[in-house]
Amino acid sequence: MSARDAATAPLSLEPVAEIKFGQVGIANLKLKKLDAQALEAELRDKVAGAQKLFLRAPVVLDLSHLPSLPDLATVRDLLERIHRAGMLAVGLSYGTSENERLAVELGLPVIAKFRAAYERSGAQAPEPAPVAAAPEPTPAPAAKAVEQTAVVGADAASQLQDKPVRSGQQVYARGRDLTVTALVGNGAEVIADGSIHVYGALRGRALAGAQGDTRARIFCQEFHAELVSIAGQYRVFEDIPADIRGKPVQAWLDGDKLLLKKL
Repeated sequence: MSARDAATAPLSLEPVAEIKFGQVGIANLKLKKLDAQALEAELRDKVAGAQKLFLRAPVVLDLSHLPSLPDLATVRDLLERIHRAGMLAVGLSYGTSENERLAVELGLPVIAKFRAAYERSGAQAPEPAPVAAAPEPTPAPAAKAVEQTAVVGADAASQLQDKPVRSGQQVYARGRDLTVTALVGNGAEVIADGSIHVYGALRGRALAGAQGDTRARIFCQEFHAELVSIAGQYRVFEDIPADIRGKPVQAWLDGDKLLLKKL
């Protein structure tokens, strides 16, 4: 195009990109002690035992439970070991201002999704330090597009999902229970801040107590789940035990143990 043609061409007002914020399936990797070799070995075992769930899974590294914040070189080594184990560290979880400065040096975002957990613990929420804007992490190539269902009626006690939740879809009930009267298919996710009731086959993943409610429970009419989780405690099922496969099942927490039994 000549300079004259460029000068007379209509100006496009269409944006180059669009940013939207939504519920993203990112796991919180809480480091309980500083042992890089043991961490890599444990993550390798998890990936080997449940590749559909953990291989190239995006995780947020949580350093808040260590006695002191590791230095930059140590955290770089941790991130590299997470990658070698088969997972993808996409950021650091919300913490102190020192933690946020460390994230800036690493060129990683601080994922504020986990801020509520800190504030509920009774700790004073730190003042955020200025953090350079970072792009949203790119999902794994094999990941499917996530479809979300909007919450209807902020005062509703439970969110109703009366259509099947297909592979690659996600339904999230924010601040309430979730009731599903249809199939939850393989590769689908149902998430609730409260309890989850599935009056049909549960073949995908069910995550109750998403914001830390340990009283939440999961109920389903036919248990074929890939994963169930309550308040971050989870169990993965590559092979479902025969005594609960296809049966009505409930799941609940007893301390840190996630228990299941037939209804």
